[in-house]
Amino acid sequence: MNTILKYGVAGLVALAAGAMPALAQEVAEAAPAVPNPGNNAWMMTSTILVLLMIIPGLALFYGGLTRSKNMLSTMTQIGATAALAMLVWIMWGYSMAFGPATVEGLSQFVSTGSYFLSSVTPDTTAATFSDEVISEYVFVSFQMTFAAITAALVLGATAERMKFSATMLFTVLWLTVVYFPIAHMVWAGGGLLFDMGALDFAGGTVVHINAGVSGLVLAYLLGKRKGYPTEQMPPHSMTLTMVGTGLLWVGWFGFNAGSELEADGFAGLAMINTFVATAAGGLAWMVVEKLMGHKGSALGFCSGIIAGLVAVTPAAGNSGPFGAVVLGIVASLVCYFAVAKLKPKLGYDDSLDAFGIHGIGGIIGAVGTGFVNTLFNGPGNGSAESMMAQVQIQIIAVVVAILWAAIGTAIVGLIVKYTIGLRVDAETEVSGLDISEHGERAYN
Repeated sequence: MNTILKYGVAGLVALAAGAMPALAQEVAEAAPAVPNPGNNAWMMTSTILVLLMIIPGLALFYGGLTRSKNMLSTMTQIGATAALAMLVWIMWGYSMAFGPATVEGLSQFVSTGSYFLSSVTPDTTAATFSDEVISEYVFVSFQMTFAAITAALVLGATAERMKFSATMLFTVLWLTVVYFPIAHMVWAGGGLLFDMGALDFAGGTVVHINAGVSGLVLAYLLGKRKGYPTEQMPPHSMTLTMVGTGLLWVGWFGFNAGSELEADGFAGLAMINTFVATAAGGLAWMVVEKLMGHKGSALGFCSGIIAGLVAVTPAAGNSGPFGAVVLGIVASLVCYFAVAKLKPKLGYDDSLDAFGIHGIGGIIGAVGTGFVNTLFNGPGNGSAESMMAQVQIQIIAVVVAILWAAIGTAIVGLIVKYTIGLRVDAETEVSGLDISEHGERAYN
């Protein structure tokens, strides 16, 4: 309306006909960027899909793998951790990861300005990978769900023995010290690994290596569960774990295809890769179980599904479909041996295999992205020299993520341990955290 008042209908007709190039330039410069409605709608949908991954997806997946006396506490910790992460994200997390850099020398590692979403309004926008934009509030919400699920994934390594109060304090400190800086380094312009050219389409380093390595460090700080490994501690409900697996797979399309930030061809590529890598991973785990003299199990199928999803996450838009299949198979096989052989040999108690699947699978996916971006008709279409250069960058990114996560988690974990304590007492652990920590039972 303001444009009509300024130039009149005749002026707009001339503008449309291309007869007034100077006027066209003036109008273009004066017009604010408007979010593409289709992309905006897709990103809102993707954000809700990632929420589906947390509650009920991850809560059911992890909860079913625990003993029945800890089912409710596991689900409650996941839900409360995600909720707390969302609040921390809008207070200072988004600003640290994607806000303006105001302190010289820190911009490679973290942003330092515009806390409490003070610069975000309904009119502000976030750029996508083309000339389009989406609402900044939508981008804030999408990235908020990534922070929430990453913090919740860590709890797979600590299930059945970590205090609820310790979980809450650890979440706030860990997000601040570990997650937000890694997210900035990998995904924000000016970030150390972003500027280096590291490829991480949807979170191989930021989410999975970060959560897996952090979970391993925290598991060592907590110590083993009472009775582990001499007592059998089988999942109490593979039915619920299978339901959770399906919800995670469905939600992961928002995770991967949503990370394109547009509803375009690369979102479609990420979508098909999320289908085929996952399918390959689930079947590969069952095959290796059979080859190792066991029966192909539902637990193995679910584990392979997650391994395939984890591995394809950094490569979702950086690989052709056959490359995604290869990644899914390789990750599933390596994760199987990490869970079945490496964990017993090293003796750590990663309760629900957060490190064995997310950590190891994330490493396979992150490094493998450097290869499949070129091989198997990948979208990179580069030379062998450029492929190896990319692989070297991917390895550097993996090393940085591992070191930052390990050191940061050790510092935060020790702070919690020597202030309020990390672990429940022996009596609480024996009776189960459901009734002891929350005064309820999952099953009556």
